[in-house]
Amino acid sequence: MKTEDPRIGRVRALAAAYHAPDGLLPLLHDVQAAFGHIDDIFVPAIAEALNLSRAEVHGVITFYHDFRRVPAGRHVVRLCRAEACQARGARAIEAAAVERLGVAMGATRADGAVTLEPVYCLGMCATGPNALVDGVPVSRIDGARLDRLAAEILA
Repeated sequence: MKTEDPRIGRVRALAAAYHAPDGLLPLLHDVQAAFGHIDDIFVPAIAEALNLSRAEVHGVITFYHDFRRVPAGRHVVRLCRAEACQARGARAIEAAAVERLGVAMGATRADGAVTLEPVYCLGMCATGPNALVDGVPVSRIDGARLDRLAAEILA
């Protein structure tokens, strides 16, 4: 007899506060806050609790870029790819970040140290290129600033 993953009970407890369909997004945010990601094994419990299909839940998780299906690295660097940042040199910063952090865009290093992700506008267009580093906005990124950020992240 297969035992249920103990995290499923926590997902069900979180889901008890919500009702479909309005509760799906807030519940997914709560689940991600609790576990750092939304594991595929959580989908049936979420669907059942909100009387939704698994496909509906899966579709929402995969549609929104902020939801993670696998754990992120210890540090998350999100580089802006919007037009204003691109015009201010973001492509070069992205290429340098991939090299300095040792991880491809959209991936997590094998050692779990850092996840590098694109983001499409942080709303700080006049000060680009911009990033979010562990949720903290960073503006005017140039090579020297990127070197300092990489050194801090990988320390």
